[in-house]
Amino acid sequence: MNWQAGRFCFDLQARPLVMGIVNVTPDSFSDGGQHFAHADAPIEHGERLLAEGADLLDIGGESTRPGALAVSADDEWQRIQRSVQHFVARGVCVSVDTMKPEVMARALAAGADVINDVMGFRAPGAIEAVAPSGCGLVVMHMQGEPRTMQRNPTYRNVVAEVRAFLAERVMALRAAGIKDERILLDPGFGFGKSLEHNLHLLAQIGQIRVPCESSSADLPVLAGVSRKSMLGQLTGRDAGERVAASVAAHLLAVQRGARIVRVHDVAATVDALKVWAAVQARRCREED
Repeated sequence: MNWQAGRFCFDLQARPLVMGIVNVTPDSFSDGGQHFAHADAPIEHGERLLAEGADLLDIGGESTRPGALAVSADDEWQRIQRSVQHFVARGVCVSVDTMKPEVMARALAAGADVINDVMGFRAPGAIEAVAPSGCGLVVMHMQGEPRTMQRNPTYRNVVAEVRAFLAERVMALRAAGIKDERILLDPGFGFGKSLEHNLHLLAQIGQIRVPCESSSADLPVLAGVSRKSMLGQLTGRDAGERVAASVAAHLLAVQRGARIVRVHDVAATVDALKVWAAVQARRCREED
């Protein structure tokens, strides 16, 4: 299946895509605000991720870690505006990570290709902000809201409930005239989920299936497990020391059907995926 993302059309059957993370925040859980240190820091970081092999960049100006303070739409846009404009002008596929319709509209007016919304386009005006454009959409599941989501997440069947939520959001997008080829699904690792919920979702990510309307395929799935607390719980390592665990988790997700991975550690992930792809190609030749 192809994914239509603004100026870009990606063949998701060819190979998994790597989305590099650029946090323009002072309080990110993963990098402690190091890319917020000076005006050029996020641009320098994004350029490094592209050199390491990122297919697209996901730029965010508001932390969604539990307990993070909210920021206004104006402040969020001011944080990311320069980076968005720089990479759009560079011809890079630019995703903007935001929950706010006002920021979505500004990002699209500046040429962004993708809107990545942890709220699944539930905020009033969110669908209206993205529907008229040709941008790609990342529709994520989250139980609760970022500042309180980890207090006591509860499910009867986490895979079934995440799948049902995403199917409902896809129906809402379709009702606004948004085509399936623009939509990616994200089960939302770490967003209102315990360690056991996250592990179950990772093991069963291939079951996060929402059928396309116009073909026999399912909508593609993005996995974002990079440096998350679930990996810290499993390894006992701090966020900056979770590279190996992040790579392993994303390889498992790809093996189970994810078509895009959202990562901090691009070079290590790209190398691992090259090895995986080589083995897959050889297996296909042997089967033929």
